Amino acid sequence: MQKKAIVIGAGIAGLACSLRLQKKGYKVTVVERNSYTGGKMHVLKQHGYRFDLGPSLFTMPELVASLFKLHNTPLEKYFSYKKKDIICHYFWPDGSFFKASAEPEEWIKEAADFFGESSEILRSYLDNSARKYALTAPIFLEKSLADWKTYLSTNTLKAIFNLGTLNIFNTLDKHHKDIFKNKKLIQYFNRFATYNGSSPYKTSAIMSMIPHLEMHKGTYFPTEGMHSIGQSLYQLAKDKGVHFLLSTPVLKINVENNSAKGIEIVVNGATQYLEADIVVSNADVFHTYEKLLPTIQTPKRIVQEERSSSGLIFYWGISTSFSSLDLHNIFFSEDYHTEFKEIFDKQTLPTDPTIYINISSKEKPSDAPKGCENWFVMVNAPANQGQDWEDLKQKMKQTIVRKLSDQLGVNIADYIVYEEILDPIGIEKNTSAYQGALYGTSSNDPKAAFLRQSNKSHIENLYFCGGSAHPGGGIPLCLHSAKITADLIPAL
Repeated sequence: MQKKAIVIGAGIAGLACSLRLQKKGYKVTVVERNSYTGGKMHVLKQHGYRFDLGPSLFTMPELVASLFKLHNTPLEKYFSYKKKDIICHYFWPDGSFFKASAEPEEWIKEAADFFGESSEILRSYLDNSARKYALTAPIFLEKSLADWKTYLSTNTLKAIFNLGTLNIFNTLDKHHKDIFKNKKLIQYFNRFATYNGSSPYKTSAIMSMIPHLEMHKGTYFPTEGMHSIGQSLYQLAKDKGVHFLLSTPVLKINVENNSAKGIEIVVNGATQYLEADIVVSNADVFHTYEKLLPTIQTPKRIVQEERSSSGLIFYWGISTSFSSLDLHNIFFSEDYHTEFKEIFDKQTLPTDPTIYINISSKEKPSDAPKGCENWFVMVNAPANQGQDWEDLKQKMKQTIVRKLSDQLGVNIADYIVYEEILDPIGIEKNTSAYQGALYGTSSNDPKAAFLRQSNKSHIENLYFCGGSAHPGGGIPLCLHSAKITADLIPAL
């Protein structure tokens, strides 16, 4: 009989893993408690505005394309995207503005002029970022750290030989201060720590490889919006025979003699048992242990690990348009160090936040009524630990409106005609991400890569994939996680 695999959770990693396991010969069932697939990559449509609710940055499209290639299916039948010429518009409190070109040499030329740093230093930094990525990606991003063969590879030996150049035990901020003089440029590159929900004043300088993903590999826009990434994989999976059970809560993973045997689900209020030879949890690791493995003690390190940052997001329908804004926009805070101290040390929202605005209608005009814009407005937030979010949300809205009004020269409040707010409580409710942490655990520790949940559990036939497992959160890492997990499972 054909062996059965169950994937818990239809986030992007769960969808990708289901496709890979189906190709390996398994009869795959994906069980999702929500009525929709895509996990955090969901959508909201109201009053002529369309908002992507989750991730807003798309890099490394080849990782999505590889799943279609795996199934010998033309990508363009399901999904299309285009490369951006401009990465992001950056704004500082003093009114200065920098438009980051996606072409590295053009960026170097313009950055040298704007930041007052030499072209040679800027080029060296970008080359070093690419070199770090090339050294570490084959080990930390593309392989299981629990597989002994990873440590016997040529790539591992090369990384060990170049260990001194990786700046593992330096902080990202210290690394940048050793290279650059301009405070704005240091803040510019420090921001990349937020790509894994960490603080640049705590996370390892090895994270200086992250700019390579944007500045060498490029940023892209899915022509039907970010939501279409997950939906294209969902449609492909259905077409290839993967079975989906939506609106179906999982009660527990059944474990006998330290081996996963299947799951218990709720269907029409009644408990049902699904047998499986393989169980993959795409749910948050903490949630999986605490809720789905009641007879298994949650590992102490998972309980004690610091959560990554969360987010407070305002989805605003704006009744006008701004020529100074693009798809991606950053309005920096005056004091970046204080901002991250408030988030991670004081566990509260920053008094002066860095504001990110994503406006997909810049690329897809139908996402907003004519002459209007759909604003995804986000500030970094601490994970939920019982803060008074209702009070914090209202105060933060006032802060954001005041700050953006000063920067853009109009009263933004006059143009907000629709609003929806998502806070860490809502993120946890919608996605089961513990405390609403967007990336599972933070990377505020040089050993963070080794502390993440392994893709293979100590329980036989139980595996993990997704943002809270190795190698981490964000679309590219979740897709890597799905491949690592599937590669650990024997083909039939």
